[in-house]
Amino acid sequence: MTTGGPSFDDRTIRMVVHSSVAGSRARITLSNRYSATPLDVGAVDVAVQASGAQAERGTTRNVTFGASGHITLPAGAEAASDVVPISVGAGENLLVSLYVPGSTGVSTWHSDAFDTTYLASGDHTGDDGAGAFGATRTSWYYLAGLDVVPATAKGTVVAFGDSITDGYRSSTGTYRRWPDFLGRRLGAGPRPQRLSVVDAGIGGNRVLTDAPNLRQGVSALKRFGHDALGRPGIRDVILFEGINDIGNNAGPDGQPLTAEDLIDGYRTLADEAHTARVRVIGATLLPDQGNGYYTPAAEAIRQTVNQWIRTGGAFDGVIDFDRALRDPANPAALDPAYDSGDHLHPGDAGMKALADAIDLRLLRS
Repeated sequence: MTTGGPSFDDRTIRMVVHSSVAGSRARITLSNRYSATPLDVGAVDVAVQASGAQAERGTTRNVTFGASGHITLPAGAEAASDVVPISVGAGENLLVSLYVPGSTGVSTWHSDAFDTTYLASGDHTGDDGAGAFGATRTSWYYLAGLDVVPATAKGTVVAFGDSITDGYRSSTGTYRRWPDFLGRRLGAGPRPQRLSVVDAGIGGNRVLTDAPNLRQGVSALKRFGHDALGRPGIRDVILFEGINDIGNNAGPDGQPLTAEDLIDGYRTLADEAHTARVRVIGATLLPDQGNGYYTPAAEAIRQTVNQWIRTGGAFDGVIDFDRALRDPANPAALDPAYDSGDHLHPGDAGMKALADAIDLRLLRS
């Protein structure tokens, strides 16, 4: 979640949530973490999605917080709901409907959901139908997480990164981000699925410094403990971030970036994970020749950083995304088969190739 979202007044916000694992009970987390005013929530419910904003009839469940259907979240606060009895399948979608009766002020949100959110005037929680939901957005508001009491999974792997992990330029509403493909790989084996996948990517996010665009979030150094290590059941983190630091030449204290700056940031994150007894797996940074981020100096930093990720020994494992997606004829550029067209972000085929490059034996299940 980040700051800078729009204000709402007397609206029902219906959001789609995609689960990587099956289970029979669930809870949600609402966040007012990046807002400056209290958030008054009049009602919340959850249902199995039929299609669009329409719920499967008979699946809608009221969501309570401390047995109350109403909650006021102070500025900066979060709250996990009571457990809701609802069945969800691996790869299935739930609809979370949130009614805010008054003006919210600037919202805590996740700008780039790559899914559709539906808006209605007034309180339409409890509606199975989609008729009242005449407006759409492509962001999540105040909804910071879905936890499922799983049928078989015993832990969580967090994909932590920037826009590539967030799913930028993947197809909206089709769940073709690389963490989605990873979740399906984990569920497709001969044994029951043992790990869930949480996507903690934020477009434009940086390791060392806060992005000047508020929706791109505070630095990885600031958010890692909450957004990654704070996830329920956390076992592993896949750390795949740094290209925005390099492309913006954004070193600490406003100085030009050096490879050692970024390496020091990775060391700090790895140490934080190990202190929490969480394994952290480093992923090499993708090539970007042809994109505005590319310069010979930036490429030299990327190459130095990638070599350190491969050989530095700070991580519990390494995934060589660079090797998997680079053009064999020009290693400074993405393979055209995987390039979305901007020479920085993979398209759907590239997202799948990232997930396929992960040796599942690296993940602690």
